[in-house]
Amino acid sequence: MKTSDFYYDLPEELIAQVPIEDRSSSKLLVLNKSTGEIKHDIFKNIVSYLKEGDCLVLNDTRVIPARLIGEKKDTGGRVEFLLLKRNEDDTWETLVKPGKKARIGSEISFGNGKLIAEVVDIVEDGKRIVKFDYDGIFEEVLYELGKMPLPPYITETLQDNERYQTVYSKTSGSAAAPTAGLHFTEELLDDIRRKGINIAFVTLHVGLGTFRPVKVDDVNDHKMHSEFYMVSDESAELINSVKKSGGRVICVGTTSCRTIESACDDQGNVMSGSGWTDIFIYPGYKFKIVDNLITNFHLPESTLIMLVSALSSRKIILNAYKEAVKEKYRFFSFGDAMFLE
Repeated sequence: MKTSDFYYDLPEELIAQVPIEDRSSSKLLVLNKSTGEIKHDIFKNIVSYLKEGDCLVLNDTRVIPARLIGEKKDTGGRVEFLLLKRNEDDTWETLVKPGKKARIGSEISFGNGKLIAEVVDIVEDGKRIVKFDYDGIFEEVLYELGKMPLPPYITETLQDNERYQTVYSKTSGSAAAPTAGLHFTEELLDDIRRKGINIAFVTLHVGLGTFRPVKVDDVNDHKMHSEFYMVSDESAELINSVKKSGGRVICVGTTSCRTIESACDDQGNVMSGSGWTDIFIYPGYKFKIVDNLITNFHLPESTLIMLVSALSSRKIILNAYKEAVKEKYRFFSFGDAMFLE
């Protein structure tokens, strides 16, 4: 299977640059994942496609202001950091631009010395391991100095950082938002609960590995970066109960999907706990627990469009994307949504 098999043409003007005013007013493409039949709707009507006894699985991760812009202490040269993950020894794995300015032993100052980073190791892909020196609580310093790490295809300035968070975000740690969840409002979630639809929260701290381009020709040669996930006892029990009673397990976003597929045993039971996952889902994968998916429209040749294709078929998904382009849907993080029913 070739990476190029997942290419599609996307006019640049369809890449959403800003979130729409009302989260739940985005367009919704409803796709029958078996037949390819398509319906067009508005996201707030998602409740009419859900059934009593179903279970929505939401990723409650919260994006941290992981983009830091500082200067080298010795030369004053500008350096940009993107925090990827915190290691157990309290160092951070970071992406640094330009990497040549961040040799081992280099010190970078942020906020006129409020935060100092020392490069302690070099890893692949321009990544650095750094140790921070600061006074007080790291999270408070980060929220003062850091910026929201918007994807590179978004060039507009975000006016309200909360618009790059889901309304149910809770557990800080992501370098990117689980964007399928951005369409939900508190009112819509209340409507969903009133209909007798269960909601289970899981956590996966989204790293850049989920979004990085696939650079190999053969899909089988691609390696995912690992991301940290957590599934509570309560959520595992709820998902398993719904599945056993014949309800559908519907993941909101590819991150929720990857989380519960990673936490699932060979008998199809979701196990509570935490760990790291580098699961790569693409056509041919046999889903153990997930029935349906609510998702945004993803980049051509990305691991995300491959995952969506695995739940349906490459042909059906690419045809749906073609229809979305024709109907001028908005694409990517701040874009419109699709429900694979």
